[in-house]
Amino acid sequence: MDATATVTPFSTLIRTASHEQHTEAETSTFMGDLLGGRLGVDAYTRYTEQLWFVYRALEEGAEALRNDPVAGPFIQPELMRSTELERDLAHLRGENWREGLEPLPATAAYAARVTDCARTWPAGYIAHHYTRYLGDLSGGQIIRDKAEKTWGFERKGDGVRFYVFEEIGNPAAFKRGYRELLDAVNADDLEKQRIVEECKRAFALNTAVFRELGEVFPLSA
Repeated sequence: MDATATVTPFSTLIRTASHEQHTEAETSTFMGDLLGGRLGVDAYTRYTEQLWFVYRALEEGAEALRNDPVAGPFIQPELMRSTELERDLAHLRGENWREGLEPLPATAAYAARVTDCARTWPAGYIAHHYTRYLGDLSGGQIIRDKAEKTWGFERKGDGVRFYVFEEIGNPAAFKRGYRELLDAVNADDLEKQRIVEECKRAFALNTAVFRELGEVFPLSA
């Protein structure tokens, strides 16, 4: 066994290598204004719309990857978010919520990259899977709490169901198991480095969405 390959677990490597991009996404002006209660429910609605386009790409891609030797172990039904997002959008936009729904240019680019990885590069798909779902399980709970308090959504109810993982009873244990999947990923060191780079790209794509949302919802001076 190559000892150098086991010094740093891959789950640690991917987290630390993408830390800078992760922080940039988390500290975007739009998200800061949203969490600070300085934006209205229309901004939260538009953000939820953008999430739907990204998760539709993630979860349509997942169907074809269930038996893939690299990405397959990560495809877990308890993580799927599209149905919850659609319930939230029906609550936020009404039963005809699909009418007039358009992705921002950055969102379209993000979703296209996810779709491309799902079709042509399963290891790259893992990077997008990791950045989204583990983020939702962690920081997403802060957004849910703020949304409930700021706009009066029922606790864990319509409008914030995206953030409620009803089938995951112990998020901490689930995240440990997920990190174990990362550590055991079926990829050599070069491919792992490519996954790390795609993870950085995923955060950058997400940050670009926040930037465009910030342009749509600027705070008046």
